[in-house]
Amino acid sequence: MQLNISEQDDIVNICVEEERMDAHNSGDLKEQMLQLFDDGKCNLTIDLSKVRFIDSSGLGALVSGFKNASARDGSLKLCCLQPQVQSMFELTRLHRVFEIFTNQEEALGSF
Repeated sequence: MQLNISEQDDIVNICVEEERMDAHNSGDLKEQMLQLFDDGKCNLTIDLSKVRFIDSSGLGALVSGFKNASARDGSLKLCCLQPQVQSMFELTRLHRVFEIFTNQEEALGSF
């Protein structure tokens, strides 16, 4: 999975540069988040602006990241969800778990 990773004020921004987050590639995101947590980076934003499809594996990777961040007194926030992806979060009721923002600036400002 292609990821664009940057850091701003101790917050790591991960932009998923793929149209699909599924069983084929979501493990890459999960591994990258675990590496960041191991490096002491516990506040993440995940930019999903390019993701047009997400399945249970993609959702599972994000939930795993959320749990790991919370366990380390950090936070994982999502931003820029496409309508199809937003509907998956609503169908699974995960929109009640994650903080979801319309853009990256809002997500960064919420820390």
